[in-house]
Amino acid sequence: MRLIKIALVVAGLCAATAFASPTAPRNGAEYTTLKTPQPVQAQGKKVEVIEFFMYHCPACYALEADMVAWVKKQGDNISFRRIHLPLTGENDPEAHLFLTLEAMKLEEQLHAKVLQTWHVERKRLKSDADNIDWAVKNGIDKDKFTATYNSFAVMTRLKNAGRVAATYEVNSTPTIIVDGRYLTTPSQVDAANPGTPRAQLNAATLQVLDALVAQARAGKK
Repeated sequence: MRLIKIALVVAGLCAATAFASPTAPRNGAEYTTLKTPQPVQAQGKKVEVIEFFMYHCPACYALEADMVAWVKKQGDNISFRRIHLPLTGENDPEAHLFLTLEAMKLEEQLHAKVLQTWHVERKRLKSDADNIDWAVKNGIDKDKFTATYNSFAVMTRLKNAGRVAATYEVNSTPTIIVDGRYLTTPSQVDAANPGTPRAQLNAATLQVLDALVAQARAGKK
């Protein structure tokens, strides 16, 4: 009788594992729902997708190429934007650089170059002086960059960056928010699907995003 009970338990565990899939993500497993949904900037039926990241984050860099390809594939289905998590608080130099490039409408153009500086060239941009030097070396007018860097608008957004992250319940990177309601991370997907090969984790994470975008779009009809 005891052997039969053990066999039934094992069978139940196998069945539960079989139903675990990034293509059918479960709330509380592959993703969570925010306690307080946040307003979105996306218009019409587009679904807003936000990636919280940090320039120095190895996991963000590992996800980057696949994320860019996924965003391109989604096309007009989504509105995508990034938010830099301020690791060291209100004076975080990485978030400061990001907000400055965003304000100058250069973030999309130079995002890959910043990542290359950190992860390929192994150069750390850890101060205002580092950021200014990097900007000049990458063809940005020093006076314009410095003026924007020290502007009231950028400094205000930098000061509020931690508060913004908190409203989305973000405390690590990369974290992706879908439609201001759903939060997922590669580590969540990994934990919910033990045994997923590391090389396939990005693909599994993007499968979760596919499902969450479809779920959000269905709610807009």
